[in-house]
Amino acid sequence: MELNLTSKQNEAVYYLKDNTTTEILYGGGAGGGKSALGVLWLIDMCTNYPQTRWLMGRAKLKTLKETTLNTFFELSTKLGMSNMWEYKTQKGAIVWYNGSEILLKDLYYYPSDPNFDELGSLEISGAFIDEVNQINIKARNIVKSRIRYRLDEYGLMPKMLMTCNPSKNWVYRDYYKPYKDNQLPEHRMFIPSLLEDNPHISKHYKDNLENIDEVSKQRLLFGNWEYDDDPSKMINYENILALWSNNAEKGQKYITCDVARMGKDKSVIMLWDGLVVEEVKIIDKSDLQFLGNAIKEIKHRWNVANSNIIVDEDGVGGGVVDFLHVKGFVNNKAALNKENYQNLKTQCYYVLAKMINKKEIQVKPIKIQETLIAELEQVKTYKMDSDGKLMIMPKDKVKEALGRSPDMSDAMMMRMYYEIGNSGEYYVY
Repeated sequence: MELNLTSKQNEAVYYLKDNTTTEILYGGGAGGGKSALGVLWLIDMCTNYPQTRWLMGRAKLKTLKETTLNTFFELSTKLGMSNMWEYKTQKGAIVWYNGSEILLKDLYYYPSDPNFDELGSLEISGAFIDEVNQINIKARNIVKSRIRYRLDEYGLMPKMLMTCNPSKNWVYRDYYKPYKDNQLPEHRMFIPSLLEDNPHISKHYKDNLENIDEVSKQRLLFGNWEYDDDPSKMINYENILALWSNNAEKGQKYITCDVARMGKDKSVIMLWDGLVVEEVKIIDKSDLQFLGNAIKEIKHRWNVANSNIIVDEDGVGGGVVDFLHVKGFVNNKAALNKENYQNLKTQCYYVLAKMINKKEIQVKPIKIQETLIAELEQVKTYKMDSDGKLMIMPKDKVKEALGRSPDMSDAMMMRMYYEIGNSGEYYVY
């Protein structure tokens, strides 16, 4: 069989064979030949390098077997190579006649194995992760750390090929955004490939994509990374962007402060004029007195009443509250007015989401735009089908997606404490 690779697939092959790039992200839309590229690369490496070991992974093993593995069966048969390997179901591996192996791996994040210990003793020669946007960043890092098997013997570079559709998580942060800004590090490459780049695709496939909902069409047909189809997201992306162009109501001055936990993360101080964020101060790992004095300086400069200053009281933040004699915010405190929220933090985030979607909040500082957009994109409902109290995505899961703590959005969320009044206007989301 003569391989008629697309121009984008050939571009990916170049980086899979160079001596510089170790992480190749390919895709960004449906129908660009993502799975085929990964499968053909594994076939090539297994046949040319005997006794090597490769990983084929996806978030869920069941999905891997129903999709990517079937692509392997189809392409290897068309290549006339189906007699060169045997699929060992029990072992979860494709074993080649020359001793090479392709290991099928489930890369989903399970709370019972947060450190992916199941991959702990694994040694591989390279990895292909299909739909990498569906896995945890830690899984990617663990897989990468295991690429060392027989590399020196064959003079190979440790390569990891990943495919994806657009997703606003660590993949966006680590690959697409740096690519868009021409800031990708030398060892990483992103190759956008869309349906229009694949001349072999059925015309019916494009017709189907033309007739799906707008968000999915933007992502899957046009490869637009700024759209997201996650139904759990509470804030519309376009409304997040509008924060810097809204004309919100001004009024009383407020200060909100999210305090770094035990010297980690960052402390964020926000000065509000009514519902307008006028000023943001970010402090790295400072002591409590320094932080307290920074709040006092803003308080005096903007003439803010102590009753309108609220500081995260959990952990070390309690010291700042005592130092300044201001309002303390306790995340796990019961929701105000006995509303049906898991806690006060959840209640305030629901209010924040509603007000942003109604374009009632404005943010002036441009320097925080990228950080705040990323954090507000992670404001999501949690356990949507539960009949219990309303919940938001736990902070540990948000930190997994961002790779850091959502300090900026937490400081913003606390301002909503003052918006939950007796009228009950913002109680029901």
